[in-house]
Amino acid sequence: MVPQDLISDVAAFVRERAALETGCETGIDGLFAFCSEKRTEFQAMIYEPVMCLVLQGAKEAHLDDRTVRYGAGKSLIVSHALPVTAGVIDASPDKPYVSLALQLDLATVRSLYDEIGPLQEPERASHSMSVAEGDPALFDAVGRLFRLARDPVEVQALAPLVLKEIHFRLLRASHGGMLRQLLLHESPASRISKAIALIRDRYKATLPVADLAAEAGMSQSTFHEHFKALTSTTPLQYQKELRLMEARRLLISGGKSVASAAYDVGYESPTQFSREYARKFGLPPRDEKLASAPLAQ
Repeated sequence: MVPQDLISDVAAFVRERAALETGCETGIDGLFAFCSEKRTEFQAMIYEPVMCLVLQGAKEAHLDDRTVRYGAGKSLIVSHALPVTAGVIDASPDKPYVSLALQLDLATVRSLYDEIGPLQEPERASHSMSVAEGDPALFDAVGRLFRLARDPVEVQALAPLVLKEIHFRLLRASHGGMLRQLLLHESPASRISKAIALIRDRYKATLPVADLAAEAGMSQSTFHEHFKALTSTTPLQYQKELRLMEARRLLISGGKSVASAAYDVGYESPTQFSREYARKFGLPPRDEKLASAPLAQ
């Protein structure tokens, strides 16, 4: 059962800051509060390693052919950076969508190796985006972290302790298997994490799969298999998603032509770019630029 007072406190916090639909920082590094009184359009975005605790309503994320729905009382764990489309699917003025999201610190995760101990047996195959029922201890810890923001002195003294507790509880959660794999530097999860970091750093460049596999210390076939299992997409599709999302940002900002945006993110053919952009976002990039022009001004 989600504490009703926590739902009310988080919703009031967001409303006071006029941050409905967009969410806001809480004063705790990496902790964000969200409240939406209506369903939202699905938006393309990058889910960084994060924990999302849904207090009320529901949200849905799509990753290639994978759909993840997380509603009230659920906790979402994302262990690797993933390009998704996501939106609020259950919200109203009387019963808004309310959640708290915490960016995960992988250094903190790995610092807990001694407390968690070595993995006694291989983890079941798991995905880098998974959902399960949030246990009362996790709700309690996240609620305490949120309320620390009222007192900067308590933030400084106590937040690091509560953050460590939350990471510990996520590592022990039923859907924390991929986080537990990240405790091991040579696990497939850690190796794929290295490759994802390389793709994000050099997404504009041509990246042969052989080079990515070498970065991960795997054969090409093994690398491709693990990458697909963890992310529901291929390395090249992952890179394409990053390119298209950055191009969309450039177009909406109003500073780039369609051709310039295409070249800036690594496309050699504006025609191919326009075709893939329309397939991804539902309208040609030229129409996107025209529609966003008043906003840019």
